[in-house]
Amino acid sequence: MSEAPYRYNAALADEIERRWQRRWDEEGTFHADNPVGALHGGEESAAPADASAKSYIMDMFPYPSGSGLHVGHPLGYIATDVVARHHRMLGRNVLYTMGYDAFGLPAEQYAVQTGTHPRVTTEANVANMRRQLHRLGLSHDARRSLATTDPAFVKWTQWIFLRIFDSWYDPEAPNADGVTGRARPIAELREELRTGAVDPFALAARQGLELPAEWAGRTAAEVPAASDAEISRLADAFRLTYISETPVNWCAGLGTVLANEEVTADGRSERGNFPVFTRRLRQWNMRITAYADRLIDDLDRVDWPESIRAMQRNWIGRSEGAEVRFALAGSAEGSFDVFTTRVDTLFGATFTVLSPEHPLLEDPSALPAAWPEGTKDAWTGGAATPREAVTAYQVRAAALGAEERTAEDREKTGVFTGWFAVNPMDGREVPVFTADYVLTGYGTGAIMAVPAEDERDFAFAERFELPVIRTVRPPEDFAGGAWTGDGEKINSASADLDLNGLGKEEAKARATAFATERGFGRARTTYRLRDWLFSRQRYWGEPFPIVYDPADPQTPIPLPESLLPVDLPEVADFSPKTFDPEDRDTEPQTPLSRAEDWVEVELDLGEGPKTYLRETNTMPQWAGSSWYHLRYIDPTEDEVLVRPENEEYWLGPQGEGAVGGVDLYVGGVEHAVLHLLYARFWHKVLFDRGDVSSQEPFHRLFNQGYIQAFAYTDSRGVHVPAEEVVAEEDGTFTYRGEPVTQEYGKMGKSLKNSVTPDDMYEEYGADTLRVYEMSMGPLDLSRPWETRSVVGSQRFLQRLWRLVVDEESGELLVSEDPADRDTLRATHRAIDGVGRDMAGMQFNTAIAKLIELVNHLTKAGVSPRAAIEPLVLMVAPLAPHLAEELWSRLGHDGGISREPFPTADPELLKADAVTCVVQVKGKVRHRVEVDPEISESDLEALVLAEPRVQELLAGQTVRKVIVRAPKIVNIVV
Repeated sequence: MSEAPYRYNAALADEIERRWQRRWDEEGTFHADNPVGALHGGEESAAPADASAKSYIMDMFPYPSGSGLHVGHPLGYIATDVVARHHRMLGRNVLYTMGYDAFGLPAEQYAVQTGTHPRVTTEANVANMRRQLHRLGLSHDARRSLATTDPAFVKWTQWIFLRIFDSWYDPEAPNADGVTGRARPIAELREELRTGAVDPFALAARQGLELPAEWAGRTAAEVPAASDAEISRLADAFRLTYISETPVNWCAGLGTVLANEEVTADGRSERGNFPVFTRRLRQWNMRITAYADRLIDDLDRVDWPESIRAMQRNWIGRSEGAEVRFALAGSAEGSFDVFTTRVDTLFGATFTVLSPEHPLLEDPSALPAAWPEGTKDAWTGGAATPREAVTAYQVRAAALGAEERTAEDREKTGVFTGWFAVNPMDGREVPVFTADYVLTGYGTGAIMAVPAEDERDFAFAERFELPVIRTVRPPEDFAGGAWTGDGEKINSASADLDLNGLGKEEAKARATAFATERGFGRARTTYRLRDWLFSRQRYWGEPFPIVYDPADPQTPIPLPESLLPVDLPEVADFSPKTFDPEDRDTEPQTPLSRAEDWVEVELDLGEGPKTYLRETNTMPQWAGSSWYHLRYIDPTEDEVLVRPENEEYWLGPQGEGAVGGVDLYVGGVEHAVLHLLYARFWHKVLFDRGDVSSQEPFHRLFNQGYIQAFAYTDSRGVHVPAEEVVAEEDGTFTYRGEPVTQEYGKMGKSLKNSVTPDDMYEEYGADTLRVYEMSMGPLDLSRPWETRSVVGSQRFLQRLWRLVVDEESGELLVSEDPADRDTLRATHRAIDGVGRDMAGMQFNTAIAKLIELVNHLTKAGVSPRAAIEPLVLMVAPLAPHLAEELWSRLGHDGGISREPFPTADPELLKADAVTCVVQVKGKVRHRVEVDPEISESDLEALVLAEPRVQELLAGQTVRKVIVRAPKIVNIVV
């Protein structure tokens, strides 16, 4: 039997969808008008003057992989498209587009393997992904689409880098919130140094910065008389972007420095599984730590999930405590600082620990030549001298990653340095160890160990036979070990200070004051956050807009804006030079360093034509994603970063105390920390410098769940194609007749369980895929993909189609007759419920309500226009192609995208009547049908007038009438 000629099937869906997509493209249906500039709509502009009538909606943009999309990728994209389409129907001007995070390691790896230029593969991947997303019907404004590799985008990425390079953080300068601290131009710092308005030594101490060596031993009074060159170098030490000898993850086997996220828990590279060593290299950094407090405090001013805010707070890791100086016994100058949040426990410090990378240990020859008296065998690591022990231990520690070094269940290791330090609280000498559970990147890279009140220190003390002194009284039933709870102070007194009997907070305050008074400590706030390592030894990234004078190769020279963008050179070899994976003492040699014609460049930077050397590192992939929300606003602007009128319209604060930002930003939780933190940092610098009016880049954040899929392995443990697996009646699964085991995991090529959108378009159509993904469950939860279930969404759309179109003739079935009351009530209840669900991004329940209405109309066998038109309008954000087609067949010419979303008639939402229970002497004696909106006084009068009630009350006195309209009337007699 042949299929009806006008049935809504995959072939018809394909024809409808492609036709409407062409029309949307031709008519610019989804263009969003800017207030000014190239994307202003002129006199016919749809941009409302009131910025509250706009919506800026963004997805975290994708990396254009060569394998394209699978059906798990578009989940968030479909959701934002539904929101964007709904908001247009609410009359808003909607900015919604898509970009591509196109720099990065995968394209470079592919180039190394194949010799194909990364730009060629990247552009091909972008084109494929654009095609797949366009076919999905996403309502992007294509004029605003971008890739981070576009020269016009690179120019402004480099410009922002220079803006940050030109800035320093003044902790005393008032900012927009009436508190202190903001970025200022470096020229203003130079001027204030010249006039003596700034004490650079105090400022450096406050910010934990090192001044140039030429200023050692000098005072603030000498600064105004210094030379211009000295003043300039002094100011350079405070730049927000700077070069330093930085501890990095060096992977000799790959020939590059790796970010922390590129290193596995066992201290090896994610790519290649090579050893990764911690060592110091000359690298670019960004002083994100200057913004630590604002990055934490402003989390309370954005509409983000609390779990994400907690992750950012933990990553920044603000701790308030004290910095305490320990002097090395027998040394006139040797000392080290520790940071502690519990300075009141200093009386219980029985040893100290330096990280293996601590500066005091950089030169092993500075260590004692022999083990001092009192050294225990357990402390030596089997070495003959402290120098041998520490050197061997440093090599072992360098091969471990931070996670492995700090794992709580790992046995503590370490060696004695041969030094003793003086406990400044009571003068006791305590041994100084080095141990890998102390990291250079956190605090000062040294700790005072109080084993009685810290579990890691207790484990170390047990392992190395060290004393334990309790300074906090544990409860009577305490079983032993480290007590980390509260309690009164004990064993905490000297001739000059007595903390015994005090509580924690008072003891901390007194101990901090005592340490400050005696000069061995000070109150201090520390952060887990480290400055942002901004160098990569790679080819496929943004070049730095920096050159160096060969006569002074240590001083970076920023290029003027007129020379931007700095383009990548053409090279034959895209890979950095690799080395013996076990050789930690090698030096990076970047791909750009081999492009000699590019590295050496003749420029006139104000002193006449001269030869300069370019920076040969590139920026990390995070750079482009830190500001792309601004480029979407003004994608064609070439004179300024973004036109102020456009930025304020789309991102500006709305209301007192607001911080502004994108109205809705949707993406995965995996970017909860680094991307969001970096973008917030860049945006705040730009705010401080007056380039933007908004203090935060993203006002509302929503983390979507993931689509996962079942995968199957055969008896060998090898994955087999999931689409070829047969589900047997007994609940087992087979592949080509052989049993296989089902597992549940992330969709991808490796598990052979990927399903591409192209397959779904061909078999069902894009609208069916959209409806299925939105109906699978709450958007913020992960859910399993089931291809067999997609047909349910197709059947829903087919039932909707049959309400409007005759499958045999193609004729319109809609009636102009008035709808009956039951149908009108069902329609307006759906309008009310779907509208609320749309506002709450609860698309699965919205679809359920639409299915319920379609089923009502199908069962009733009616298709009145009064019900069908609102139904099609409600479906439009979810299945836009089908809705457009039905709207056109209903006789409308203008398209459905900007038609008003239907509103419910309050009268039709009311129930016709509700049952009121009448109680007499506490027993139900009567029931009456009443108006659900009836007032208490009217209900009382109505019930007392009921003949049956009067009969029940005959001969009795009514003492009280208790009314709970409209459900209960209780008569007390």
